[in-house]
Amino acid sequence: MPRFASSAARSRGNIKIEPIGFASPKYDWREMHRWGISESNLPPGSAILFREPSIWEKYNWQIALIASVILIQGMLIGLLLDERRRRRLAEVESRQRLAELAHVNRYSAAGELTTSIAHELNQPLGSILTNTETAELMLKSCSPNLDELKEILADIRRDDQRASEVIRRLRSMLKKTPLEVRNVDLNETVGEAIGFLNALADGRRIALTYAPSASALGVKGDPVQLQQVILNLIINAIDAISEAGTKEREVSVTTALSGPSAEIRVADSGPGIAAGDLQSVFNPFFTTKPQGMGMGLAIVRTIVEAHRGKISAENKSSGGALFHDQAPGRALV
Repeated sequence: MPRFASSAARSRGNIKIEPIGFASPKYDWREMHRWGISESNLPPGSAILFREPSIWEKYNWQIALIASVILIQGMLIGLLLDERRRRRLAEVESRQRLAELAHVNRYSAAGELTTSIAHELNQPLGSILTNTETAELMLKSCSPNLDELKEILADIRRDDQRASEVIRRLRSMLKKTPLEVRNVDLNETVGEAIGFLNALADGRRIALTYAPSASALGVKGDPVQLQQVILNLIINAIDAISEAGTKEREVSVTTALSGPSAEIRVADSGPGIAAGDLQSVFNPFFTTKPQGMGMGLAIVRTIVEAHRGKISAENKSSGGALFHDQAPGRALV
């Protein structure tokens, strides 16, 4: 019996018991949030219970979807801004090309207006010469009339200003400048352009008449290019009448306010435009003249459209062609 007890004791001595450690401390996240306790102040290995999930854990797929939408929108906005930049560059380049082409066309028109410009300058210069010679003769007399000399000097000054104005208008027409939009009086702009053409029309025995609007017409535009529109249209009308040799030889220009638009009408008593050509007269390189380049009316349409206007051509019932140009404008009172 004792022997048995000793054996049992030895068996119990060989039993290995795992040491029992302390459980990790546990804390309630809600209480920590309530009392403002930071997790960095907790002992290492602490477990936090009842922690609320983060926004990302709650709405991860919704956030990812919204971020994707914002990213796609950002890319689209970037593409649109780049397209806008390219469009602006294209518009600037287009305006530069228009200015260059219009400049070449103005030089071509100036060649046709050589006689008219010379006539415009010869008149005041001839008058200045005559008045100067008269003044010299008066000064040689014993008692020159000072009042008459004052009148002669006033005439010389007036003729000099008239010649200077012709040169100024010629320089403004020939200068090479980009499109310069500003407020202009359409009646005055058209009148200056017609001043270049009076001698040309007289030389070809054509009556050039101008009926401006009763009230001043204010438009936004480049006065040089607007004058170029008038020059091209009237020169075309004069050429059409000269080539046809019609009995009625007249070109009429009128300006008026039509609703919200200012309009210019250029009509002639020529043979008109062939029905099949009405849709093509404004196309580049289209011409019925033997030596024409076909760019005059194409440039006219380009300039008018650059001013947010429109132009059309038709035949009058009484004969001859009518060009109708409209641009946004207003009456100046």
